[in-house]
Amino acid sequence: MALPEHIYLEIVTAERRLYSGWVDEVTVPASQGYLGILPGHAPLLAELGIGEISFKEWGETEHLFCAGGFLEVLPERVIVLAQIAELASEIDVNRAEQASSRAEQRLGARDPGVDYHRAQLALLRAFSRLDAARRHRRRPGRF
Repeated sequence: MALPEHIYLEIVTAERRLYSGWVDEVTVPASQGYLGILPGHAPLLAELGIGEISFKEWGETEHLFCAGGFLEVLPERVIVLAQIAELASEIDVNRAEQASSRAEQRLGARDPGVDYHRAQLALLRAFSRLDAARRHRRRPGRF
């Protein structure tokens, strides 16, 4: 039995569906590291981490930001149920840069009242948003 050439990807949050369609491959940030998924992948359930979802569709790579949620992989389908997700084209770069600055200030403070773990997560979310937005803007034909 031949493996399928494409895999159906669906990315949703509680608010909306961000993407659904046939893709060539998917990369997602799982809680223990990034997972690469190709058509015919073994069934898998995983917790999502903070990072960038990318997928190839007709040779073009698309990027999204994601933080938290769950992933279900079947040989012919990938379902991403994200707590937070944004299309790279919709990311507010100024807002992400401000969030990054605030998190860096909290991490640099010598205040015992600062929740350093929370500040580290905020910084990771901001960096991941910025990475996704910058990759999207670097694509040919984008500005």
